[in-house]
Amino acid sequence: MGPGTKLPTLGHAPFATLRDAYTQQVLGMLEGGVDAVLIETSQDLLQAKAAVLGSHAAMADLQRRIPILVSVTVETNGAMLLGSEIGAALAALQPMGIDVIGLNCATGPTEMGEHLRYLSRHAGIYLTCMPNAGLPELTPDGAAYPLTPGELADAHETFVSEYGLNLIGGCCGTTPEHLGLVVERVPARPVDRRPRPRPRSFLYQSVPFDQDTSVPVDRRAHQRQRVQAVPRGDARPAWDDCVEIARAQIADGAHVLDVCVDYVGRDGAADMSEFASRLATASTLPIMLDSTEPEVLRAGLEHLGGRAIVNSVNYEDGDGPGSRFQRIMPLVQQHGAAVVALTIDEEGQARTGEWKVRVAARLIADLVGNWGMRVRTSSSTP
Repeated sequence: MGPGTKLPTLGHAPFATLRDAYTQQVLGMLEGGVDAVLIETSQDLLQAKAAVLGSHAAMADLQRRIPILVSVTVETNGAMLLGSEIGAALAALQPMGIDVIGLNCATGPTEMGEHLRYLSRHAGIYLTCMPNAGLPELTPDGAAYPLTPGELADAHETFVSEYGLNLIGGCCGTTPEHLGLVVERVPARPVDRRPRPRPRSFLYQSVPFDQDTSVPVDRRAHQRQRVQAVPRGDARPAWDDCVEIARAQIADGAHVLDVCVDYVGRDGAADMSEFASRLATASTLPIMLDSTEPEVLRAGLEHLGGRAIVNSVNYEDGDGPGSRFQRIMPLVQQHGAAVVALTIDEEGQARTGEWKVRVAARLIADLVGNWGMRVRTSSSTP
């Protein structure tokens, strides 16, 4: 970009504009020879996801892969600025192909301990921590940070030994004396890989795939409500009514909200964008985007900061170039979503046990081998 280039306004930018701005930034960094991309002080999961996708796009453009590190900021109330807890951040960001996750800024090491404990138990990637030198104290001379170099070194010794941190440092208020003592006291150590559990999540917290109970859903009633709320033709949908339908399902004990806006004669991508943008903060449950249209799914994924589920993929029109499967799975992979796969192939809906097993085996081999997914099966599905 030249000196007169006007950068896009990012305060209210759509997801794609923000992602593309990060792509340009990382392209410049790569051309400058950086060794890693650090996305730090992240308070908004959707912003962090845009930065990760932009980083991947830049690396693909230059055919150079370097590590991506994401460091979120958790306030003293135990959540990120928008209310996301550390489990939601891990569930949303880990499947996007990042290499390191951790915390920085806002607090000192004392307030980070429980969040690091969670990451040590649930993350399958490397961990980092860069705390402030304690909580800032206002003085006549401005903000002062009370943590001594010895106290920071003590904290990092504990974090590395108990939680297996891989990259440590300091943020606001830390000095060369702080980090010099950390380097002296915390030597390099072998790195262990962790298992990769993958819960689903909404914006605020994570939800495990395993549940103790099953929840029956009367989809006929849901369909009647949706038809009334999202009318045919050009009439304006009653989006507030749609949100109330979602809240009623939450109150009835649903585990996931299945969101389908596809309707003959309407712009599905525009409707999904409108509805998903509302549910992103109104829902206290993970969101399942229900469509076989790639652009409809893209519109939903670009509004959801938490980890979403895509319903669904199948082999109805095969798995070759241009098939729905090949158009949807890159979106699933890029956004770190989970996906529901149906036993449908080019011959239709599988109707026998042997047929279902054959299609399921093909799906598992494809999703795991080509798309990096982990497979879960449900015994309750017919």
